[in-house]
Amino acid sequence: MTRRAGSVAPRLMLVSGGSHPELAERVAARLGTSITPQTAHTFANGEVFVRFARSVRGSDVFVVQTPTEPVNSWLMQSLIMVDALKRASAKRITVVWPFFPYSRQDKKHRGREPISARLVTDLLSTAGADRVMTVDLHTAQIQGFFDGPVDHLRAQPLLAEHIRSAHPGADITVVAPDSGRVRLAERWADLLGGRPIAFVQHRESLQHGRSTEIVGDVLGRHCVVVDDMIDTGATMAGAARLLRELGAAQVIATATHGILSPDSRSRLASGDIAEVVVTDTLPAPPDKRFPRLTVLSVAPLLADAIHEVFEAGSVTKLFDDPGRGEHE
Repeated sequence: MTRRAGSVAPRLMLVSGGSHPELAERVAARLGTSITPQTAHTFANGEVFVRFARSVRGSDVFVVQTPTEPVNSWLMQSLIMVDALKRASAKRITVVWPFFPYSRQDKKHRGREPISARLVTDLLSTAGADRVMTVDLHTAQIQGFFDGPVDHLRAQPLLAEHIRSAHPGADITVVAPDSGRVRLAERWADLLGGRPIAFVQHRESLQHGRSTEIVGDVLGRHCVVVDDMIDTGATMAGAARLLRELGAAQVIATATHGILSPDSRSRLASGDIAEVVVTDTLPAPPDKRFPRLTVLSVAPLLADAIHEVFEAGSVTKLFDDPGRGEHE
């Protein structure tokens, strides 16, 4: 047999888990491709099976999955998909996790605690992932846990563009819900054109117990409370209540990841918060929706980042372009 000179360029292939098919379809549409068909089912005892219906040999494969609840089931499905791709001779496997699971467990606060975010990255490496793509990690240090390239995408420009267009000319103060989010608030302040910042300070004393106060000017201002995720909504609701008591004209709550656990809907739909803005890194089914919730799509950002990785281009240049978002 005569070998052909040169090598065949790898194909871009997109595969999707079952946790957030709507986002995967939006990414595929932006890329002008389709989701690779697969057979996936769960056995009676809960074990997961995946088999791809097309050859992936020599391909550059992107696995789009969002480990939402039940987190462990979707995490395991991701690992099994990666293992199947590796054993089918995919040339490169990139795990696209818009929301990184266990990211809040990135360090030990006390003895005998796990560092679960590190464990998750070790599982990805063992399964065969070559690269990870994610959006707005809880802490940037998680990038160093994975022994390979990590594309850390930023959704804040998309969220900030929505705030600018929805509140033109407003006197905005960016508010960190606690001292740990001050750096995030500073980044937001720059995105909004150098706005002032404030933060919620929690104090503990033997005399007065736990007290909460606002550091910064909020009187008569539109306060944008920023965080990377909204889970129970208690932090946002508490900050909004305090801001309104101190004379804030309006409170807007923003975060990249809308986990929106049970009871968060009732807290966030209170009269203290004028609007809650999140992205679709996590699904927002009807039971989590309420009239004041706005969901922006990160599909254009993910798709363009995938394109840049596939073409060996620059992912960094995408961070500052708010035009890659879509309103849902």
